[in-house]
Amino acid sequence: MSYTNGLDKPSDYFTTKLYSGNSSTQSITGLDFQPDWVWCKVRSQADNHAIFDAVRGGQKQLRSNTNGAELTRTNAISSFNSDGWSMGSQPEMNTNGQTYASWNWKAGTSFTNDASGTGIGTIDSTGSASDASGFSIVSYTGTGSNGTIKHGLNTAPKMILIKQRSGTRVWLVGHNSLGWNKYLILNSTDAQGTSSGYFQSTAPTTSVFSVGTGNETNESSGTFIAYCFAEKQGYSKFGSYTGNGSTDGTFIYLGFKPAFFLAKQTTDKNWYMKDNKRLASFNPANGHIYPNQSNAEEDYADFDFLSNGVKIRHNGTDVNESGGSYIYACFASNPLVTSTGVPATAR
Repeated sequence: MSYTNGLDKPSDYFTTKLYSGNSSTQSITGLDFQPDWVWCKVRSQADNHAIFDAVRGGQKQLRSNTNGAELTRTNAISSFNSDGWSMGSQPEMNTNGQTYASWNWKAGTSFTNDASGTGIGTIDSTGSASDASGFSIVSYTGTGSNGTIKHGLNTAPKMILIKQRSGTRVWLVGHNSLGWNKYLILNSTDAQGTSSGYFQSTAPTTSVFSVGTGNETNESSGTFIAYCFAEKQGYSKFGSYTGNGSTDGTFIYLGFKPAFFLAKQTTDKNWYMKDNKRLASFNPANGHIYPNQSNAEEDYADFDFLSNGVKIRHNGTDVNESGGSYIYACFASNPLVTSTGVPATAR
């Protein structure tokens, strides 16, 4: 099977970049694209996550591990560059002597939607979108009433993360495997909840996503940012798996070699994230970071990143509880076979 649409090279749209802090100015380089979403986390000590995007601007920080409002950081990202970004001495992303991981996504094409003028949705939105990779960043202002918002993609998103920028509200996560009457909270271990107030119990379409009357997605006059992800063959997958409670754990077929894996059990367990750059360059993958915590990186040799998916090698309840239901998001380092017939290999 081969893949087209520019996704023979997933690193044109997503990559993990590791670096060390210097408590001064520095430029992080080596990406194959200009990033639009940069998510940083110090690995070597406990500190908050630092999330920035080109739509809000590089001086505006969110933290995945808290429900806090957006912060203005004048010494954070000073520019998004053609192969990375430049930054100042903001401690959560650039403390001298500390090691960091960053996860970087490209969106790329700016859009502005006047809903009343275009007839697309009912709430105005602006943002940046990439149809090739199925990723968009959407900014909007809440109305407090049921509405729909243009997401900028031509494919229906399967996962959406929403954070109110202007207030102390949790991160709302909608996921196709949950159903859109349910939700998870990125900054919490909370089990999945049920409400029509966040996504109107309505799946996204190829043009819009729905928001209800809940303050976390649509408080009147609140400002919001949404990260929307549609699935692209050979590049991204948003699904679910069931744990088996064994060190010979569940295999999750993806159809590509993974670069990044984010997941959570639908009960009261931690989120976790893995990637192909931290710690061991061979299986099992062992760098463990929790999006909902400020903890330093933990060393769990619990995953194999294979040419066609993920094999779990641990029986911990965060990743593989017997009978546990988990949702995940995964991005590729290589398609299983490129359009020129080059196969992916395990690490």
